Amino acid sequence: MLELTRVTVGYDPRDPVVREASLSIAPGESVGLLGPSGCGKSTLARVAALLHRPYAGAVVLDGEPVRGWRHAAPRAQRTAVGVVFQQPRLSADPRLTLRELIAQPLRATGRRAEVPDRVAALAPAVGLTAELLGRRPHEVSDGQLQRACLARALVLRPRWLICDEMTAMLDASTTAALVEVVETYRRESGAGLLAVGHDRVLLERWCDRTADWRTVCGAGGTAQESMSPTP
Repeated sequence: MLELTRVTVGYDPRDPVVREASLSIAPGESVGLLGPSGCGKSTLARVAALLHRPYAGAVVLDGEPVRGWRHAAPRAQRTAVGVVFQQPRLSADPRLTLRELIAQPLRATGRRAEVPDRVAALAPAVGLTAELLGRRPHEVSDGQLQRACLARALVLRPRWLICDEMTAMLDASTTAALVEVVETYRRESGAGLLAVGHDRVLLERWCDRTADWRTVCGAGGTAQESMSPTP
């Protein structure tokens, strides 16, 4: 399980962005976190991804409490979570080729020997050609760069995937393609998914259940969930 319990977090302790938020995801489950822009759902997603330390509350990952954040988190926990952000150009090093971008997590964890095989497997899965892999971010479209960022998130075979407005800047065909990549990975690996967004139709078609932001916070942090319709 990935469990967030009564999490309070923000960027100024005197004025938290999120108060008393609780959410849980089971292995293999896909959960949509629905809310308007600016409500704090991306900040909560960063807590779930072990990238932002909360002021209060608890995060439990696979039965183990999380006590370290970012590089201070134990490697086993840090590498268990893959993240795709909304704006690929802000999360990609402009100096790297797409091939190098995808391989970043492997190199950072001392697994350089796996780079050729993993990149070769993931590139076609996300729709990147060999020619595109040699380009840098400024030489590709937003959709192509987001494909590389998704491959980067999957390269360590995470047990949990956080997609924070992953498709917000993409056209309908690219959105459908990337959602299918995530779903294929989830089916094959049994990974859990937190998909953050403001598009109710997309989240309810994509996810097993959807938690509405208005009821994720406060009152004990119990989320109101709506089951996704049967296709």
